Amino acid sequence: MYYPLPIEYDEPLFRPPSEANSLIIQATIGCSWNRCSFCEMYTSKRFRPRREDELMDEIKLLGEAVGDVRRVFLADGDAMALSTRRLLRILEQINSHIGGVQRVSCYALPRQLHSKSQHELRELRDAGLTLAYVGVESGDDEVLRRVDKGETQASSIAGLQHAHEAGIDTSVMILNGLGGVKYSEQHALHSAQVLNATHPRYAAVLVVMFPKGEQRFVNEFGEGYEAPDLHQSLLEMQNFIGATELNTTLFRSDHASNFLVLKGVLGRDKEKLLNKIGQALSDESVLRPRPFRGL
Repeated sequence: MYYPLPIEYDEPLFRPPSEANSLIIQATIGCSWNRCSFCEMYTSKRFRPRREDELMDEIKLLGEAVGDVRRVFLADGDAMALSTRRLLRILEQINSHIGGVQRVSCYALPRQLHSKSQHELRELRDAGLTLAYVGVESGDDEVLRRVDKGETQASSIAGLQHAHEAGIDTSVMILNGLGGVKYSEQHALHSAQVLNATHPRYAAVLVVMFPKGEQRFVNEFGEGYEAPDLHQSLLEMQNFIGATELNTTLFRSDHASNFLVLKGVLGRDKEKLLNKIGQALSDESVLRPRPFRGL
């Protein structure tokens, strides 16, 4: 859906694929961490909250321009870094001036989720913030350290569980290839452990890519990162899905970076997904081309 918006975004602007039809409101500019060596999304920005008066006026203008909207996404990279008071003010303004909103979502770092109390998270949920997209990226502590994620497997699990206890759903993202060839197996297995411990509502696997060049990532990773080829990437996916022990998690691997589209419910469709990976391992002609090359 196209909205003729009476505002200008601070570009570049990003949102999850599933928020393609959502109204995007920039609550913050940039990412509060912005040190992950694999991420190029906000390297041109300095993190800062939007001025509250400016944002309140903007939400009011948006309500007048777009009418009813089912979904709203709060950009940029980590709106959960804002204080609960400020987030509640934003949600109240959305509810007051934009009709029909059924869900508000945002990106969130695990540690930001965990930093808020259960009471605060429940307040946010009750005000409409019911989904957090969490870039776990890997469940392996060595990989996380090498890419400067600022998280551990334990902190990722703690943040996700904390959100779930408050009734906030999560969509967890894992990056295929992030550990390179050397750490591929432990990256896959330990990432599955995070999902098994938390049972998120949604999970997705994207493929690590470097459209602006890989040197920054390689320098940070150290010890000669070797990118997996297609066959090795598929084996990593096979290891990851094979190690999951889930019941109702909606799984997607259909981002533009993915060369094998996978969709299903884990675990109902686990064997079907593994069979599709097995077919691709035997016949790479079923894979779709990627829009640009990574490493």
